[in-house]
Amino acid sequence: MKQSPLHNQHLQLGGTFEDVAGSSVPAHYGHVAAEHAAVRGAAGLSDLSHRGKLRVTGDDRIKWLQSIISNDILPLQAGQGRYSSFLTHKGKMLGYFRLYIQPDAVWIEDVGEVGDATFQALRKFLLYGTKAKMDNCAESWGLLLVSGPKSAEVVTAAFGIDVRSLDLLHTISATIGGHPALILRTEETGEQDFEVLLPVEGVAVAWGQLMTAGAPFGIKPVGAQARETLRIEAGLPKAGPDLNEEIVPPEANLEGKAFSLSKGCYPGQEVVARMDTYGNVRRHLVGLILQDKTVPPKGSKLFSGDREVGWISSAAFSPQRNAVLAFGFPLRDFSAPDTALTVEVAGTRHPATVHALPFYVRS
Repeated sequence: MKQSPLHNQHLQLGGTFEDVAGSSVPAHYGHVAAEHAAVRGAAGLSDLSHRGKLRVTGDDRIKWLQSIISNDILPLQAGQGRYSSFLTHKGKMLGYFRLYIQPDAVWIEDVGEVGDATFQALRKFLLYGTKAKMDNCAESWGLLLVSGPKSAEVVTAAFGIDVRSLDLLHTISATIGGHPALILRTEETGEQDFEVLLPVEGVAVAWGQLMTAGAPFGIKPVGAQARETLRIEAGLPKAGPDLNEEIVPPEANLEGKAFSLSKGCYPGQEVVARMDTYGNVRRHLVGLILQDKTVPPKGSKLFSGDREVGWISSAAFSPQRNAVLAFGFPLRDFSAPDTALTVEVAGTRHPATVHALPFYVRS
């Protein structure tokens, strides 16, 4: 199993680990609710080094990506980013990621823990003669996430770069511990989220600087369990559980975010355009609130009365709501807020109510 370059630091902090797409990832550091509270109230620091990270170079890099992904990246300038998906010819989602344009490259970051799936899917379309090269940087580059209302102050104090005015999906170049780095404004928790992308040789230095700079603000290390609750509260689906080959982008409410209806042809474009033209989206991603504290596993069935109408894709207990929150994909006739449904777990039906996303909005 792959380990983070920060594995020893996580051990020293009391980390408990879990397997995520073949990587050993900190699940928590002893108190999930305290980690959640740190992000909502001050700042939290997460290690996302296990995430898929690709670097595309070459003269044809923009032209090649533009021809195969679902969103339009031609208008982007260096330092700007955008969400996109990568679809099958039937419009199903093979990948969901953020792209960041740099002067000499395009960085691709998976939104979700899917291992090398995006790299393997895209490389099949990198045809001989195309002047583009794709490097799999999953193990050679690290990725840290700083989240919370004090995150900008922490990053600025740690690296001497003012990120307080950095727009969403924009980047700033930096040098950290003698290594080239990118600071990215992203969205992972519903708070201010900044990611630090840099070679693995510099990750320990960056982690230490962030922990030191964040100490006056009450920064805490944050594991995958708290991060999962935070992103569900924020209404942010991810590749793997929520966005996969069972889903087409309009069903996940990704209009205007991860696919374009006007950029021209790409795999799956005709299917997506037809759904938009005829309004025949069969189901919708919705939020669900369960009041009895039972956390349904992925794939749990949704019912309206005795009729099966969909499934759960993600769920977690929210200490802020004191309830279980979930993402589900019911049929569109059962997707309106306040619709009463039930979730079947181990043969028992549990009441659930459809809730508009997001569950949480930063004040």
